[in-house]
Amino acid sequence: MHTQYFLRCFIGCTCGCVFLMAVGAKSAPAENWPGWRGPRGDGSSLEKNIPVRWSDMENVVWKVPLPGKGHASPIIWNERIFLVAALKEKQQRVLLCLERETGKILWQRVVLQTPLERIHRLNSHATSTPLTDGEKVYVSFLDRDMMFIAAYDFQGRQIWKVHPGVFSSIHGYSSSPIIWKNKLIINGDHDGPAYIVALDRTDGRTIWKTLRPNRMRSYCTPIIRNIDGRNQLILSGGKCVTSYDPDTGKQHWIIDGPTEQFVASLVYNGDMLFMTCGYPKKFIFAIRPNGQGNVTKTHVLWQTSRDCSYVPSPLVIGSYFLIVSDKGIASCYEAKIGRRIWREDLGDRHSASLVSADGLVYFLSDHGFMTVLRPGPKLDVVSRNKLGEETYASPAISRGQIFLRGEKHLFCIGTPPYRTNDE
Repeated sequence: MHTQYFLRCFIGCTCGCVFLMAVGAKSAPAENWPGWRGPRGDGSSLEKNIPVRWSDMENVVWKVPLPGKGHASPIIWNERIFLVAALKEKQQRVLLCLERETGKILWQRVVLQTPLERIHRLNSHATSTPLTDGEKVYVSFLDRDMMFIAAYDFQGRQIWKVHPGVFSSIHGYSSSPIIWKNKLIINGDHDGPAYIVALDRTDGRTIWKTLRPNRMRSYCTPIIRNIDGRNQLILSGGKCVTSYDPDTGKQHWIIDGPTEQFVASLVYNGDMLFMTCGYPKKFIFAIRPNGQGNVTKTHVLWQTSRDCSYVPSPLVIGSYFLIVSDKGIASCYEAKIGRRIWREDLGDRHSASLVSADGLVYFLSDHGFMTVLRPGPKLDVVSRNKLGEETYASPAISRGQIFLRGEKHLFCIGTPPYRTNDE
């Protein structure tokens, strides 16, 4: 990787942080997968020739057992994979570093050892996906009634740890951090004085902390985009959809409602934002992402309440908006006008968010079935694959491989040979 090129992308980026590995101009870029939903935070990969067919023993590069449990996604940076897990018996939350080539665990660190919080039956005690900037790995857990954020180097040494604020939720915790310039930003929507906070990546000190308008638990990881020359930190949660200035935490605009609780992240197609929620009512909104102040009555371009998603985050690809409901109903919309052009029952519950690569969209169910679809005016099923293990974490894609976290193992899907490290 050309370091100077990467640093220019990292420091000068105006649409969040773009983590691309620079390669020849004529080839598709090989990308790291540095955090929640990948390099752009929207589930998209720019890579080509990604596997579309596999099973528990076919096209598996390696399969390794994992300690504990967790629904956080794996993240990948060059030759290292990082994930978090909770060891219930020891009441520990741990950070693991694995060798990319073989899946071998290189080190494991206890990040937190405190009583485990109450969680929803579909949650885990290690659901927040970690994040890396190529130098440090940032992790996010709940420490009793406090948000807990820590930074580690690639050798497993803790650099800093902080408690940015209180956090209370009967459903547990799931706040994945994102990066903006020198800041680490974390959503603190909870059943109390809710907030969103920006920390200094160097030492964890609070740079800004903005109170949220409602005291209501939600679990949306924000996205950052530059829209019409204005940097916007956008998230749904706590009875609203809101845009902030990521440099200062000041609000740009807000849309009230349309429900109380949110989990899925928003996506942006260069023209409109797309939001799906939630509980107790479910909606999909297409939003015009400009304006100032309260834009509830003017900026919702289209909406529907059919087969919406609460947990899985959606995806935009070309002129299409794709989504899967928690019950497993996949839908493809014409993004501009909101016309649903096909609907398919995938036959299983879904928690994982959608990912895309090489013009295809990957739908991973809770029971380990991956359906690969090609967006278009007609339903086009490319493949259906069975992993043989329950899967609640969202997939990661990097350098021609797909990384799938099961309940007991981490799988690397790609070109054989097959390895197992169950010993």
